[in-house]
Amino acid sequence: MKRPLTLAAAIVCLSLGLPAAADRVPPGTDDDIRERLEPLGEVCVVGSDCAAATVASSAVDAVAGPRSGEEVYNRFCFACHTAGVAGAPKLGSAEDWAPRLAKGMDAMWETTVTGLGAMPPKGTCMACTDDEMQAAIDYMSGG
Repeated sequence: MKRPLTLAAAIVCLSLGLPAAADRVPPGTDDDIRERLEPLGEVCVVGSDCAAATVASSAVDAVAGPRSGEEVYNRFCFACHTAGVAGAPKLGSAEDWAPRLAKGMDAMWETTVTGLGAMPPKGTCMACTDDEMQAAIDYMSGG
């Protein structure tokens, strides 16, 4: 059974040049741990530099013009609608889309804008215009 190193034993080890408990960690491990503990992102608060960058990015998107249904699908919708994750209707599957389309476009639009089940509002494309969202619906449903 291993026992913890006492302070006296650690002092003796250090005075004799023997490795103490702290020396048991492989070199570079502390740096690896610090790297893994780095934050994954930042919170952007209105009025800060990052908020200005976000606004600039949105302005670039606006200048680039409206996205096609395929572009919206490829950027925001593909992850769920390609494989039918959580019951999402699959791209181009008439069988999957028929019951949804049968409810009418108003119901389809409401679901798209507010979200349903695992689908978040607007499929996470909060900057998409109504026309872009409609184009995405038409593209995915084959309409």
